[in-house]
Amino acid sequence: MKGILKEILSTSVYLLLVLLGAYLIVTFVGQRTQVSGSSMETTLSNEDQLIVDKISYRIKDPKRFDIIVFPFQYDKEKYYIKRIIGMPGETVQIDDDGTIYIDGKPLEENYGREVIRDPGRASEAIKLGADEYFVMGDNRNNSSDSRDPAVGNIHRKDIIGRAFIRIWPLSKFGILKHG
Repeated sequence: MKGILKEILSTSVYLLLVLLGAYLIVTFVGQRTQVSGSSMETTLSNEDQLIVDKISYRIKDPKRFDIIVFPFQYDKEKYYIKRIIGMPGETVQIDDDGTIYIDGKPLEENYGREVIRDPGRASEAIKLGADEYFVMGDNRNNSSDSRDPAVGNIHRKDIIGRAFIRIWPLSKFGILKHG
């Protein structure tokens, strides 16, 4: 009888340690997330499975063109995956021709799939605060992003992490390129 109790206790402690380890990894190191929709095409596709790096931004600040994950402000269970376009302290504006300007200079980038048809709130200059980022999907005409008042500027504290590796589909498995 003592042997059985000892085995049950040993197994219980082992399972508790495994669960604790899994919790710590998901909370502080990385988490799996799934792309929902086409806003990041052609970089990421609907139903791609990703691992989000939650450590990097504890050590360093996000950079322009990083692909980040953050919760939607009106539904904390819904996560957005977007690319950083504007950095803290910068002014972002998009003209009628679809050109993105950072502090009055055209942004040199090639992530957008097509010419932006709707600059949204960025038709007027947007001055980012000291902890704010302006984000956009790569599929610029099919993305709910910082141009939409419902998304707006993203605060540093709200960034969960950086999309790090695509794990599904296996044919596209690999580390994601950011900037």
